[in-house]
Amino acid sequence: MHHYSLLSAFRDAIRCISPSLCQICGEALVYDAQIVCLSCEEDLPVTSFHMQKDNPFTDKFFGRINLQAGASYLYFTKEGIAQKLVHQLKYKGKTKLGTSLGQRYGHVLKESSLFKNIDLIMPVPLHRKRLRSRGYNQSSLFAKGISETMDIPMDSNNVIRHRATKTQTRKTRLERFQNVDGAFRVLDPKQLEYKNVLLVDDILTTGATLEGCSKELLKIPGLQLSMATIGFAYFQ
Repeated sequence: MHHYSLLSAFRDAIRCISPSLCQICGEALVYDAQIVCLSCEEDLPVTSFHMQKDNPFTDKFFGRINLQAGASYLYFTKEGIAQKLVHQLKYKGKTKLGTSLGQRYGHVLKESSLFKNIDLIMPVPLHRKRLRSRGYNQSSLFAKGISETMDIPMDSNNVIRHRATKTQTRKTRLERFQNVDGAFRVLDPKQLEYKNVLLVDDILTTGATLEGCSKELLKIPGLQLSMATIGFAYFQ
């Protein structure tokens, strides 16, 4: 084969048999690095929260949590693109998708002055039982991608969810807050003193989970807190 390696031929043959597919529409992808096709790429419901000090994300926590910055990558709507992506990530074992979304959003956050002083990235933890059953923490994968792109260290061990909580799906706003109250614990607060922490989760709906985790972190002297999620849901 002139100017065409056997390895390339093998990869193309494998792709014809089992191609990488768009995580939204299922069409075959041209490049391995892609996670969505070019058509779906144009339809991604991206937000501009990262460029706004006050935005719908930070409004969720107004008067309750002192945030330095808060932003979501995508608008999350029922049956929408972001919901399809998160469903693939959480329930279909598409772990690469979580990291890829984090890498993409990391590039976005690097362009924002609001997120330029982050010292440490921390994902909202799963309880060990949930982690064991799923096999991975989707928020950790998203945080890992942000960490790699922004070149900021990640800590996924210092905050734990020491009390198992029921899924937040189908719970009322009040029930969501009650469900996570007192569920989180910081193991070594000294390591986080006077750090600017970026707390990462998958979806922001009522903000109950992020608030429950934040309350523990903000007990630490000098700690400043920012947040980022894959999706921002208007519905509750």
